[in-house]
Amino acid sequence: MPPANLVAGNRKMNGLSDFLQETDALSARFAGKNTPETAIIPPFPYISALAAKKSFFKIGAQNCHTAEKGAFTGDVSAEMLKDVGAEYVIVGHSERRGGCGETNEIVKSKAEAALRAGLKPIICVGEDEATYRAGEGSDFTAKQTVASLPEGFSPDTCVIAYEPIWAIGTGLTPTEDEINAVCGRVRAATAEKFGAAAAEKTRILYGGSVNDKNAAAIAALSEVNGALVGGACLKNETFIPIIEAFA
Repeated sequence: MPPANLVAGNRKMNGLSDFLQETDALSARFAGKNTPETAIIPPFPYISALAAKKSFFKIGAQNCHTAEKGAFTGDVSAEMLKDVGAEYVIVGHSERRGGCGETNEIVKSKAEAALRAGLKPIICVGEDEATYRAGEGSDFTAKQTVASLPEGFSPDTCVIAYEPIWAIGTGLTPTEDEINAVCGRVRAATAEKFGAAAAEKTRILYGGSVNDKNAAAIAALSEVNGALVGGACLKNETFIPIIEAFA
């Protein structure tokens, strides 16, 4: 059987505490219904409040440090995130790789820190527009996957998200065939490092301008096991159809 779908809503640096009321409405909407595993990934200050609701959705964080503790002003350890109720943590998002200079080695170390703390890392990979236009996106993403996956990788504890950088927040998306092909290549790269059995069970999400209009088509792709959603997760009217598409 294919792995169960996961829909993760990455709120990035958006919303004040009033968004918590929207999550109540989200829970009410799906009470007693069949849903994919769903995670909401808020800014750090709202993790505790969201976790306290004990709703149907899981809670994630948007980043973590590699160390368990220390003199790292402004950073948050995976252990701290686990302590306040997070279950998932995004590592290697392109906005961190590009804006903060995070290398594959750093991303791998952060994923290992997540596993150390008992969190499930969502490991992001994906090419920029120049690489895509040159026809090298698939090769680039496969190599990035191999270099970013942590020691101790398991399909039970790790998730991979393919997010082409040029599609994030732009409204542009690859074709469905392109998405499926690259996700398949990511799975093959995972198999090269950790074996075919592990790769077959690994959840590979697609992210990059996922919305209520294209979610059903993406959900139907054979190599896709969910979505990492950005802007469309900020309002229930657009997030609910995405969750339903992956049910």
